[in-house]
Amino acid sequence: MSIFVNQDTRLLVQGITGKEGQFHTLQCLEYGTRVVAGVTPGKAGQEVAGISVFHTVHDAVQETGANASMIFVPPPFAADAILEAADAGVDLIICITEGIPIHDMLRVRRALQGSSSRLIGPNCPGIITPGVCKIGIMPAHIHRPGSIGVISRSGTLTYELVDQLTKAGLGQSTCIGIGGDPVNGTGFIDCLAAFAKDEQTTGIVMLGEIGGTAEEAAAVFIQEKVDKPVVGFIAGLTAPPGRQMGHAGAIISGSRGSATAKIAALEKSGVHVYQELGQLGAFCAKTFAT
Repeated sequence: MSIFVNQDTRLLVQGITGKEGQFHTLQCLEYGTRVVAGVTPGKAGQEVAGISVFHTVHDAVQETGANASMIFVPPPFAADAILEAADAGVDLIICITEGIPIHDMLRVRRALQGSSSRLIGPNCPGIITPGVCKIGIMPAHIHRPGSIGVISRSGTLTYELVDQLTKAGLGQSTCIGIGGDPVNGTGFIDCLAAFAKDEQTTGIVMLGEIGGTAEEAAAVFIQEKVDKPVVGFIAGLTAPPGRQMGHAGAIISGSRGSATAKIAALEKSGVHVYQELGQLGAFCAKTFAT
């Protein structure tokens, strides 16, 4: 099993005719993902690697039965692209675009409340179930099928951890980059709940960072709802308060969002927190073996 994507996922790509859209579409296609359509307004009738391009998401869904979307649309138009996919009834929307204005994402969040569509991102690397389906920009060769679920706010930290897990002999069930923006879609708790129910997943690694209180909320959820071992890592332990570090959401405000507070909350909830990034994979191997 896996979470959110599987062999039945039928992907359309919004912005498929752009440079980034074309490149990563081909990467997903090569991996084995069922890419069934592309969408670029005004370019209906064209093809990218044999994939038909449509004028609207609605047209693409009606014609191909697409149930997932990957978005490579410039920031000023990305929020509308998300809403267009949701309006067309797309089940899973993965927005890779970085730099979407917070005001636009607040509008998206309000519009998606009560919707059947799930948004992952924006400003995220996407999702991959190794050996089955890849939607996003993750380097495919470092992933291996297995039983460890990975959730991360950071794309590069995800790649580092997955490479270490694979070298340590730990394959992954599903890896999800939820993005580091202050306003996003799917969060830690959504992923933890799905992994907790997934029979294939036997252990979970959660990569957090400074800023916001998502990790603290996740700690409470883990203590109450997750009976599988969880390893945690928090980036930004040495970051000074009030300074943004990397992601737009990675900023400490007052006493909220610090690495020490997040680590304390996770440890209190029984999470195995380890702060040596270079040895995190080896620590996971020891922890999940017990």
